[in-house]
Amino acid sequence: MITRRLQNTLTAALAEVPTVVLLGPRQVGKTTLARRLLDTRPAVYLDLESDADRTKLSDPEAYLAQHADKLVILDEIQRAPDLFRHLRGLIDAGRRDGRACGRFLLLGSASIDLLRQSSETLAGRIRYLELAPIDAGEIAPDSVDALWLRGGFPESLLAPSDDASQRWRRDFIRSYLERDIPQLGPRIPAETLRRFWTMLAHQQGSLHNAATLARSLAVDGKTVAKYLDLLVDLLLVRRLPPWHSNIGKRLVKSPKVHVRDSGLVHALLGITDQEALLSHPIAGATWESLAIESLIAAAPAGTDAHFYRSSAGAEIDLLLTLPGHAKPWAIEIKRSLAPKLERGFHHACETVLPERKFVVYGGRERYPLAPDIEAIAITALCDEVARAC
Repeated sequence: MITRRLQNTLTAALAEVPTVVLLGPRQVGKTTLARRLLDTRPAVYLDLESDADRTKLSDPEAYLAQHADKLVILDEIQRAPDLFRHLRGLIDAGRRDGRACGRFLLLGSASIDLLRQSSETLAGRIRYLELAPIDAGEIAPDSVDALWLRGGFPESLLAPSDDASQRWRRDFIRSYLERDIPQLGPRIPAETLRRFWTMLAHQQGSLHNAATLARSLAVDGKTVAKYLDLLVDLLLVRRLPPWHSNIGKRLVKSPKVHVRDSGLVHALLGITDQEALLSHPIAGATWESLAIESLIAAAPAGTDAHFYRSSAGAEIDLLLTLPGHAKPWAIEIKRSLAPKLERGFHHACETVLPERKFVVYGGRERYPLAPDIEAIAITALCDEVARAC
């Protein structure tokens, strides 16, 4: 399920810069999206997890120079970080020969070292795109409940049954813990990281409290920060920052933390079907996270995302400041089919003075809740956000 939106974004980026890095968790569809380019232009694909393909790059400059007229796709680029210095020379040579754009497409499971090395070596020659799991803006409205339960990884969402989807997600989690993360370098016991990941799932969408997590894991705060940085870096967890401005109010300063894919939360917590989900205390939190991830994914590049909370209880679930807009959009998220707004939202809006106000809810009809507040389905608001600029 690779949408035209993603294909168009990638094609546009390749037409504008020499190197594009497509980042995302494993199994999210990076390779599928990249391989579609093989049918549209001269290109060569190398999987750097393959011994045979890595052997071809034993002399990278010689091999890649043979394909100067093609797009070169390098999958799992974090396996060969030393390639960046070779790519720089080839890009600069191509510019002198009149081929400035669309030379390399690099696919990787995000890592701090990958981003640092590529940005330092290829400054001015590279653009980063993120491929997240499928979001509510990419599916039909009647598929939102399935997306909420199963999450947006294609093989999980499209599995023939809820049980098959759950098995896939459990295998995905085990593979990350036992294989993928150790290969990236961190030496963290798989069971310890699973416990940490599961604790985040239990606290889905809550303010980050490193001290509480540290006590539960019997580690120090620095170790908790290292674990969290790792999962954020792998695009599996999001830290949503609080909104601040120069106002005389006491505002919450801790970020909210949530596991980005609702299906992984449900797998970590053993929630197997819709009935179990609807009766579980985590339901509201994972619905909110689904909406937040979908809206951020739909928003134009350069959008800033925050939440607002004051010590007095005024709160807005999501503030999106779109490029070219001085004031944010205020978005409250409710799972109910008959949403009602608390006073805290109104009080927060009096401070933030948003450009527009919405309440995302579980229904499909769009209607006014107040003269300046609309109730709207998540799929419809994704479309609205995407068209905002």
